[in-house]
Amino acid sequence: MVLAVGALTLSRARLSTQTVSTFTFLFYLYFIVDYFLRFPARIPGYSSLRPTLIGILILSTLLFVQREKFKGRFDDPVFRGFFLLVGYIILTLPLVEWPGSVIRGNWETFLKAVVFLFFTALTIDTEKRLKWFVAVFVFCQIFRVLEPLYLNITQGYWGSATHLQGAEFANRLSGAPADVINPNELGFVIATVIPFLHYLLWPKGWFSKGVYFVLIPLLLYALILTMSRGGFIALLVVAFFVFKESRRKTGLIALGVIVVVCAFSVMTPIQKDRYLSLIDRDTAGGASAEGRFRGMVNEFKVGLSRPIVGHGLGTTPEAKTHKLGSRQASHNLYAEVLIELGFIGFIIFMMFLVKIAKKLKSVREKMADIVSDSGNYFLRLNKVLLCVFWMYVVYSINYWGLSQYYWYLFAGLVIAFGRLIPSPDEIERNEGLNGEDAVNHRYRLASSLQNRNPREARAWKSLNENQERC
Repeated sequence: MVLAVGALTLSRARLSTQTVSTFTFLFYLYFIVDYFLRFPARIPGYSSLRPTLIGILILSTLLFVQREKFKGRFDDPVFRGFFLLVGYIILTLPLVEWPGSVIRGNWETFLKAVVFLFFTALTIDTEKRLKWFVAVFVFCQIFRVLEPLYLNITQGYWGSATHLQGAEFANRLSGAPADVINPNELGFVIATVIPFLHYLLWPKGWFSKGVYFVLIPLLLYALILTMSRGGFIALLVVAFFVFKESRRKTGLIALGVIVVVCAFSVMTPIQKDRYLSLIDRDTAGGASAEGRFRGMVNEFKVGLSRPIVGHGLGTTPEAKTHKLGSRQASHNLYAEVLIELGFIGFIIFMMFLVKIAKKLKSVREKMADIVSDSGNYFLRLNKVLLCVFWMYVVYSINYWGLSQYYWYLFAGLVIAFGRLIPSPDEIERNEGLNGEDAVNHRYRLASSLQNRNPREARAWKSLNENQERC
């Protein structure tokens, strides 16, 4: 028997006592839209209300009132990895070089980032809410890209520029005037949203495919205008995963060649030079690429100047000012973590990322055992999350993030997603399997597990043989 797609959705009766209120979830969706579309910068007088802080307080209060529904949720390995990180930051505060800087304001930026982990993990508790959240999140990211692209095409808007050799500057597309993202961050947004579009739209009907074919060229063209080399590398990571998962590799190679040819045909000489500087240091953009590499090396040197517990949360600009004479933000998450948290904190943060990776791996194995339909939403979303995870890992070489939202929102989404995938026992209960049907079902699971985990498969078979004898 092939399990139906509906086997992935837990029964409403079992979830009714574990889901947060509809108002809480809808308010979180509003918080997401408000945060990413920057309502305070668009609506006069709205910023005076401090909507982000008020939103955090309201959501925190709503979740606290419903805390009885979250029993056992914080036992998730990803949550435990995060709590270890926070505990370390608190315990080492008296030992860091600039604890006063942490207390005066850096903790607030960190708090505004990490709340996304809790809000996402705790409010997404049904399949429908998962789909709504993903749809709203993706919509916001697409809007953040298309708005400055539209302004560029219609009004000549760029938003940023980069220094070339000599006294020359070249325009680069950044976020819209109401947004706060620079060209590299806009490239990061583009690289984040493409996997969602590819895996969630492409396998569906012709309308979804039509939307896909409209959006992808626009996103790629916007990436060209950003001249973000980090965004381009992130896109290569995404392309690698798409290629690895595809059964039509020859067609993808041909499509890739066409995309590259078309991209180069619309690039200006400066844009071509910028991207070629990734492999050729003799180009005009080679100096900036070399400078970026030296900057990363210097940041690691700053981290090694206080290697045990670091300089303190959020103190990378301060540490770089004292050590390097420059307050520029870190261009490398891993160097940033080393500077602020030291070696011990670096290891703890990397353990946090490893726990996310293990969670995704375990979910993928579980999905392989209970889903045979390649078009299933959960299966496709799992591919998205795996792709985005490794893209984040690579892009973090060129991007800061200890006090940024993206790793924490992603971790919360992984926690929520993993919780919605039922275990074999839950599937048996929800599908009404009992007696001989349940035994046969477990034999099929054991067979599917045999190649990946022989020990677990033998345990399943032994358990079921004992049940049959009883």
